[in-house]
Amino acid sequence: MLKLVKFSRLLSVLPLLFLAGCNMVVMAPSGDIAAQQRDLIVISTVLMLLIIIPVIFLTLFFAWRYRRSNTAATYAPEWHHSTRLEIVIWAAPLAIIIALGAVTWISTHKLDPYRPLDRLDAERAIPADTKPLIVEVVALDWKWLFFYPELGIATVNELAAPVDMPINFKITASSVMNSFYIPALAGQIYAMPGMETKLHAVINRQGEYEGFSANYSGSGFSHMRFKFHGLDQAGFDAWVAQVKQQGTMLNRDAYLKLEKPSEKEPVRYYAGADADLYNAILNMCATPGKMCMNEMMHIDMMGGGGKESAENREKLQYDNRHADEGIVAPAATVPATGAPARSEPAERTDGMQHDMPGMDMQHEGHSMPGTGNGADPAPAQLNNNN
Repeated sequence: MLKLVKFSRLLSVLPLLFLAGCNMVVMAPSGDIAAQQRDLIVISTVLMLLIIIPVIFLTLFFAWRYRRSNTAATYAPEWHHSTRLEIVIWAAPLAIIIALGAVTWISTHKLDPYRPLDRLDAERAIPADTKPLIVEVVALDWKWLFFYPELGIATVNELAAPVDMPINFKITASSVMNSFYIPALAGQIYAMPGMETKLHAVINRQGEYEGFSANYSGSGFSHMRFKFHGLDQAGFDAWVAQVKQQGTMLNRDAYLKLEKPSEKEPVRYYAGADADLYNAILNMCATPGKMCMNEMMHIDMMGGGGKESAENREKLQYDNRHADEGIVAPAATVPATGAPARSEPAERTDGMQHDMPGMDMQHEGHSMPGTGNGADPAPAQLNNNN
């Protein structure tokens, strides 16, 4: 009997061994935003279990109670309706859905990543004279670049911030879409080329935390990781001094070399960075000779540049970076790089082939522009095909 008790205890502990390698940082975060997101997960799970657990219990109970061998169970083959039972069946899920909807609506607005913080944690509001730390984030292939514009420094694959100081992240990407994610700090936010997303967060405990890309972005994706250090003010000041002492200068030329795809990039410090470099990356004009997107948008807003804007065509081709060096960007298109397609065009079931670029395409007397049939070409500023 004693052996049986010991064996049952061993079986009860066995499931925990399978969880030994799990990282529970999402359920034990160190930042207030991540903590509120954790609470939302817990509340939603508990609300759903209020209906799931009774259903599972009643399913097993009915199977046992009305089993074939139990002749004492009530047998009512003509039964077909019960108003009381219908009320219970529909009222309980409806109440849970209403509660979930209310929690979701409130949390969606309260935890909006674009919304500035209104507290440091559940017990402390943000002091009136607190100035947030601004960090500009750029997702490269395949590393992370961080600008501290107010401090005049930049780093690669290392991020630091003082404890209990609001952080305003401005996030973009140089080529393909990525996802900026520090589980201990806040939820993931996408980084997209030519666009800027935002995240407001705060770290409440000192420590070293893992940050990574949560969106597949090519062959070096699995190594696209960085360390986030939560430091006290003295430790953060010492870290900034270390970056300024050991770092080099990040100008346009240095950035263009850093931008090239590379894997397992080491931590790099930059004691200074060009003041307009982040905005140039955001507007996809860090490469010499490229037109900034905000300039093109201004031209469009003013009604276009007319025929003179034909020269803007090459200035607006962004997906053929480093093509002349034999480096193909992860998302480079076939027209931009001249690389052959990786697959043959699929055959249609009706016996017709898909139209390929450069072939004549006509439909009911109308022809597509730029298809070799004498039609007028598309406006120069919109036509990016070589």
